[in-house]
Amino acid sequence: MLDPFNRSIHYLRISVTDLCNLRCTYCMPEEGVVKKTHPDILSYEKIVAIVRAAVGLGIDKVRLTGGEPLVRKGIVQLVRELKTIPGLKEVGLSTNGVLLTAMARELKQAGLDRLNISLDTLDAEKYRQLTRIGDIDNVFRGIEAAIEAGFTGTKINMVVIPGFNQEEVPALHAFCRQRGLHLQRINHYSLDDLNSIDRAYRAERPMSCSQCNRIRLTADGKLKPCLFSDREFDIDFQDIEQSLKGAILNKPRQGSRCSSRHNFQIGG
Repeated sequence: MLDPFNRSIHYLRISVTDLCNLRCTYCMPEEGVVKKTHPDILSYEKIVAIVRAAVGLGIDKVRLTGGEPLVRKGIVQLVRELKTIPGLKEVGLSTNGVLLTAMARELKQAGLDRLNISLDTLDAEKYRQLTRIGDIDNVFRGIEAAIEAGFTGTKINMVVIPGFNQEEVPALHAFCRQRGLHLQRINHYSLDDLNSIDRAYRAERPMSCSQCNRIRLTADGKLKPCLFSDREFDIDFQDIEQSLKGAILNKPRQGSRCSSRHNFQIGG
C-alpha cells in the first residue's frame, strides 16, 4: 500500500514487550520499567490477526522487537503462527542475543527467517558500562548458537556513539566477516530530535525519511506510522484493515520528534 507520499509501505515492526534483561544507556532507564498488566499488552492472537490484515494490504515483512522480544513467554509459538500466514515473506527478530544460546535452535525450527543481534562493542568492560548489567560473553555465545542453528544473513546492529565506540567499527567489521555476519551501523540519536542523528558517521540506519517503508505496532496496541512523531492510532478489532489504512495514510513526509514514547517502547 502506498502512503500519501508514494512510498510503498510493506514492513511492519512489532514490539511484543517493553521489558528487557539489559539496561542499555541509550534505550532503557537504569531501574528498568514497570511491567504492564496482562490486559494492557497485545495478546499473540491479536498480533496474528493484525498481521493477517496487514498482509492483505501489502505488508510482506515483519520484525519482532521489544524491549527484548525473547523475554516474552511463548515467542517461539508466535513465530510459528506468523509463518503460517500466506503472503508473509519474512519474519525477523531483533535481540540483544543474551537468550539465544537457549533459544536459537527453537526459533529456527519455528521458521524464523532472520536475526538482528545488538553488539555495540567488542570490549567487555565497555559492554558492561553501556548495558549497565550485561556480560558480553553471553552475546558471543548467543551469536555462535545462531550460526550453529543455521541462521544466515544475520546482522549485527552497532549503535555508533561518538567518543565511545566509533573507533571500533573496523574491528566489528572484521568480527562479522570472520563469522559470515553483516555489520549494520546505527547512528546514535535522540527521539526528541530528528536532527540529533549525526550524519558525519556513515551508517545504514536510521534510513532517509524519503525511503521509509514501515509502520510500527507497539506492545500496548498502538499503530505508529513514524518513529520521530507522536502520531499514534488505536486499532479497531472490528475493522483492523481500516485501522491500518488510517495509520498508513497519515504517515508524515518527515517527522521531527517523539516526546510521548521511549526507545524501549517502540523497538527502534
